[in-house]
This record gives sequence, structure tokens and C-alpha cells, in this order.
Amino acid sequence: MVLNNAGKIAKECWLDITEHYPNTRLHECVIMPNHVHGILQIVNNAGVGVQNIEPLQQPKQNQYQKTIPRSIGSMVRGFKIGVTKWFRKNTNVYTVWQRNYYEHIIRNEQSYYKISEYIIKNPSHWLTDKYYEQDF
Repeated sequence: MVLNNAGKIAKECWLDITEHYPNTRLHECVIMPNHVHGILQIVNNAGVGVQNIEPLQQPKQNQYQKTIPRSIGSMVRGFKIGVTKWFRKNTNVYTVWQRNYYEHIIRNEQSYYKISEYIIKNPSHWLTDKYYEQDF
């Protein structure tokens, strides 16, 4: 993938995650024209990560309205905010991201290698992506 200016900003915002969350380590990442894949590792769980996810039983409120500080959700939210600010300042694109994000907890080395390989090979599938012909 050859990154345009928007892609370069997305990469910069991704790399900045460790500045805001020093207890994280970044692994594979690929910035695609219509999505991002990346692996975040929590290296010290002192107040960060899975133990800070919202409980399954929530009060009657929109699940997207509350972000728990220092959680993976807050990391993703911060990343998206940084990229969105650039888009709104430098382009006519206002809506940049889908709502929420997809996550998967990597539980063992085999899973890590499988997911890493998927991320690394993702650009080779771009020509067959259903959004390939769209202008970004």
C-alpha cells in the first residue's frame, strides 16, 4: 500500500498511541484505503485493557456514549478522533469511520501468527475488495 496524505496521518496517529498509552506495544498494522488493521498489546495491565471493558449488563443507555478511560475502546477512539480531525480540516470528508470497531483477543502464539499474517497480506487483496473502484 502506498499511503496518500490521509493514510500517512492515519499511520502517524496509530504510532502516537504509545505516546498517550505508554503501557501499550504496537505490532503489525496496515492502513488500507477503507479500513485499518492493527495489533495492540497491553504490556502492563495496571488500569489498562480488558478488565476495563464495560459490563455486559448496562443501564438503559447507548453503548457508544460511554468510553472507559485507559481502555482499548478509548485507544481506538483517540486514534479515530485524530484521523477525523485531519480529514475535517483538510478535505470535504466529514464522516470518516464506521461506528464502533471490531476486536479480537489474541490468546496464544498460533493465533498471533495467524492474525499477523492476515494483516501483512491484507494489501494483496485490495484489488478484489468491493470498494476498490471508489474514490477515497
